[in-house]
Amino acid sequence: MSLLPNKTKYRKAQKGGKKITGVANSGCSLAFGMYGLKALSSGRFKANQLEATRRSISKNLKRTGKLWIRVFPQIPVSSKPAEVRMGSGKGSVSYWMCRVKPGLMLFEIDGVPEEVAVEALTKASAKLPFLTKIVKRI
Repeated sequence: MSLLPNKTKYRKAQKGGKKITGVANSGCSLAFGMYGLKALSSGRFKANQLEATRRSISKNLKRTGKLWIRVFPQIPVSSKPAEVRMGSGKGSVSYWMCRVKPGLMLFEIDGVPEEVAVEALTKASAKLPFLTKIVKRI
């Protein structure tokens, strides 16, 4: 089950530069749960990576507790097939992604013991294309 928006204003989007610079201004602190996974570096977070991470966390929680996903892939990325000549327009949308800046909270967990939450978030961080850290509400 790949995440994608129901409706967008434009079907395809421009790249918007090469680098994702700066730090996250909002969504930096725990808002819902006791434990969270916070990004330490920037990168592109694809919808299939998000789904793999969600499955990993859900599997470790074993139907206990609550999981919040704080990011959503809303940017379409298009690509043309291999060995296609130049011209003939822009390629079709191949996947959806969201930009992640350092400091952004990605996932939050509540209702489970600390050991279970830390183990689930540690396994989830292995699926991500950027550095993360586990934070706890004090």
